[in-house]
Amino acid sequence: MLSLNKTSPLADRMRPEILEDFLGQDEIVGKGKMLRQAIAGDSLPSMIFWGPPGSGKTTLAHIIARETKAKFLQFSAVTSGLRDLKEVIKQARTNAVEDKKTILFIDEIHRWNKAQQDALLPHVERGTIILIGATTENPSFEVRGALLSRCRVFVLKQLGAEQIVKIIKRALRDEERGLGKLNIKIDEAVIRLLAQMSNGDARVALNVLEYAAISSAGRGGSEVVGEAGAGAMITAETIKEAFQKSYLFYDKDGEEHYNIISALHKAMRGSDADAALYWLARMVEAGEDPLYIARRLVRFASEDIGLANSRALEQAVAAYQACHFIGLPECNVILAQAVVYMSKCQKSNDLYTAYNQAAADVREYGNLPVPLHIRNAPTKLMKDLGYGKDYKYSPDHDYKEKQEYLPEKLRGRKYLKNF
Repeated sequence: MLSLNKTSPLADRMRPEILEDFLGQDEIVGKGKMLRQAIAGDSLPSMIFWGPPGSGKTTLAHIIARETKAKFLQFSAVTSGLRDLKEVIKQARTNAVEDKKTILFIDEIHRWNKAQQDALLPHVERGTIILIGATTENPSFEVRGALLSRCRVFVLKQLGAEQIVKIIKRALRDEERGLGKLNIKIDEAVIRLLAQMSNGDARVALNVLEYAAISSAGRGGSEVVGEAGAGAMITAETIKEAFQKSYLFYDKDGEEHYNIISALHKAMRGSDADAALYWLARMVEAGEDPLYIARRLVRFASEDIGLANSRALEQAVAAYQACHFIGLPECNVILAQAVVYMSKCQKSNDLYTAYNQAAADVREYGNLPVPLHIRNAPTKLMKDLGYGKDYKYSPDHDYKEKQEYLPEKLRGRKYLKNF
C-alpha cells in the first residue's frame, strides 16, 4: 500500500528554501529588485506582504530569514496576542546580545486589533525585531497607519497556471520531500487541469495532488512504491473528486467558487434578485469569506450600475464595512440587502466601457503631452514658455467655456456616450 511516510502536508514539505527555487513574484524578488538587494545586503526593512492565499507570503518570509541567517519567529494573529509578543521581544533582545537579528512573521496581521498593532510600534522603530506581516486584505484599511508607515508594503500576485504547473512537476519529481519515489503516472493534460482548478493557489494544488495520490493508490492504482514500482495513476476524475473535498467547491456537484460568484454577478446584472439571493446563499452557507463577496459587490456597483445610480457604490461600501464589523453569521442579511439592491438598480456599464476605451488610447498613443494652456505654471520660466497661457477659468465663464482638455491627437474624443 501507498505510504508517504511524512507527517507534514506536501505543501509544507515542498516549500522552497532559496530564492532561486521561489517561483513567481519577479516584480519584487527578481534580479535587481529592491527586496532582493535588501536580502543580499542584509539590510531588511520591516514589511507587509499583501497577496492572495497560496501566493508565497509565508514561504518568502522563511527564505528571507534563511538567507539573512536571522532568527525566525512566527505566530498567527488569530491565535496569538500581547503575551506572545512579549515573549518574542524578550527572545529578540537575547538574540541581539548575540549579534543575531530577529524576524517576527505575523500571519493574518490584519486580524490584530489597534492595541496589539500599536504594541509592535516601538520594537519596530528601535529595530528590536524586523516585522514581516502577511495579509490577504488591503493593508491601507486593515493595518494601523502608524505601523504601516514604518513598513514597506510588497504586493504578491496570484500565481499563473504555468507557475503552478512547474510547482506540481517539482513535487512529482522530488524524491526527498515530494512524491518522486511513488512513480506517479499523470498526463500533462491532468497536470494542467489541476493547475487551472487551483486558481493560482500553490498550497491548494499540492494538497489536492497529495490527496489524489493517496486516493489513487488506495483504490488499487498501485500496491508497489519505489523506483521499480508501477506507480499510481492520477486521472482527471481523481483530481475533480479531490477538489470536491476542498473549499474551492461549494456542493457535491463540484462547481468551483468562481463559477458561483460569476452566477451571482450575472444574476444581479440581469436584475433577477431571487436568483442572486440563491447564489449568495450558496456561498454564505458554504462558509465563503463575506468580505470577498462584499468586495465583488463594490466592483459590481461601479462596473454594472455606475452613473445610472451613484448611490449603489455607497451601499456596497457600507455593506463591506458592516460585514467587517459584525462578521458571520449576522452579516448574511447585510449581504442580502446589498445583493437585492444591486439587482433592482437601473444598470449602466458606460463607466466600464468608457474607462476601457480611455485606457486603450493610453496604451496606443503612450505619453501624449498635456496641452500648454492647461499646464500648471508655478514659475516665471514656465509662464514664459506658454504654460497656462489662454486658460479659461471655468467659474468666470459660468462653466460654459469652449476649451479643449484632451491632447491634440485625441481632440474631440468621446468616451462617455450617454452622459
